Amino acid sequence: MAQIKVSDYTTAERAAERVATTQVQTAQVMQAGFAALLGMALFIGVAFSHPTAIHNAAHDGRHGIAVPCH
Repeated sequence: MAQIKVSDYTTAERAAERVATTQVQTAQVMQAGFAALLGMALFIGVAFSHPTAIHNAAHDGRHGIAVPCH
């Protein structure tokens, strides 16, 4: 029985691994981008909201994590 070494991968197997790695990287970039957009939308939405209670809650939250705001 012949033993198969790691270096004996076929070209098709190498290509399949590259495709899988690229798909994972693409998914991670998309998730990070969506999270950033969602965060910005929430921040802008709260920062410019008219109800005073929402604005003050965000203001107190910024002070709670030691972020200067004015």
